[in-house]
Amino acid sequence: MIIVLKPIHQEEDLHRIVRKLEDLGLCAHISKGEHRTIIGAIGDERVLRDVPLESMPGVESVLPILKPYKLVSREFQPEGTVIGANGRSIGGRQIQVFAGPCAVESREVLEEIAETLSPLGVQFLRGGAFKPRTSPYSFQGWGEKALKFLAGVRERTGMLVVTELMDPRDTVLICKYADIVQIGTRNMQNFRLLTEVGNIDKPVILKRGMCATIKEFLMSAEYILAQGNDRVILCERGIRTFETETRNTLDISAVPLLKQLTHLPVIVDPSHAVGRADLVPAVSKAAIAAGADGLLVEVHVRPEEAMSDGPQSLRPEAFAAMMEECRRVAEAVGRTL
Repeated sequence: MIIVLKPIHQEEDLHRIVRKLEDLGLCAHISKGEHRTIIGAIGDERVLRDVPLESMPGVESVLPILKPYKLVSREFQPEGTVIGANGRSIGGRQIQVFAGPCAVESREVLEEIAETLSPLGVQFLRGGAFKPRTSPYSFQGWGEKALKFLAGVRERTGMLVVTELMDPRDTVLICKYADIVQIGTRNMQNFRLLTEVGNIDKPVILKRGMCATIKEFLMSAEYILAQGNDRVILCERGIRTFETETRNTLDISAVPLLKQLTHLPVIVDPSHAVGRADLVPAVSKAAIAAGADGLLVEVHVRPEEAMSDGPQSLRPEAFAAMMEECRRVAEAVGRTL
C-alpha cells in the first residue's frame, strides 16, 4: 500500500501517518520526490481494511502496490534513484564504469592495472578478495591482504573500491575497506546475506542469478531495501541458456524492462555475460544503447597470466579503445561516460 501526500502538506501530517502505520505493526518507508512524497506501508495490509487513511490530513490518495516487490517498484517511487558513493553518482546522466581484475592477485599487478584505468576516467576499481570457485582447487583469493591492496590503490588513485561479499561473517571486514559491496550471482537468493547487507551503510551491487527471473531478481533487491538500505544497484550479467558459444546469454531486454519496473539503477556486466574478451566491446555498447547506468568490466594487463577469468578480461589498450567507442554511443543517447 502506498499513501500519496498532497503537494502541499505539513510535516506533522507526515509524522502522524507514520505513527499510525507503526502503531498498526507496519513499516513505513518514505520516498520524497521532486513533486510528491509517498509513504509505503509494508507488512500485513489487512490491518488497514477499516482504517480511513484517505481522511487523514495531508493525504491525497491511497493506492495498492499490485506487484509482490514493493519498495523497489516504480509504483512506490516513480522517479529514478541516483545512488551516491563518496562523491560519485550511479543512476544519473553519467554512465559509470567499474573496472579491474576478477581477483586481486598481488599489489604490483593491481597497481599496474589501476594505473591504466585511472587516466581513462574510471572511478571505480573492482577486484575480488574472496574467490570461492566452482573447483575447490582453484585460486580462492587473498582475503584481507587483497582488501588492503585495494585500499592502498584507492589512496594513490582516488578510485573507489568495489569487492564481493560472500559470507555474512565477513561483513564488517569487507565494509572496513570497500566503498561498494557486491553480491554475486550465486548469492542472489542467499536471503541471510541479503538481510545482512540491508543493514549496512554502503551501496550494494546485486547481480542477477544465473537462472533467475526478473521477478525473483527484484524480490531479492526487496530483501535489502526492506531492511533499510535503499542504495541498491542491479546488475544484469547474463543468464544460463542452451547456448554454449558464450559463457552465458546476456538478457539485453532486461535493461529497459528493469528501468520500467524499478527506480533502482541498472548496470551490465558484459565480461561474465559472454566470457570472451573479443565480444565485450560490442555487448558494452549495446548495454549503453539499451539504457544501462553503468558497466562492470574485467581488465587485466596480462590476461594469459590471470589467476581467474583471463579469457574474458580486456587488455588495457583494448579497454581504452572500447571506452572511446562507448563514449560515442553514450552521447548518441543523451548521456556521458
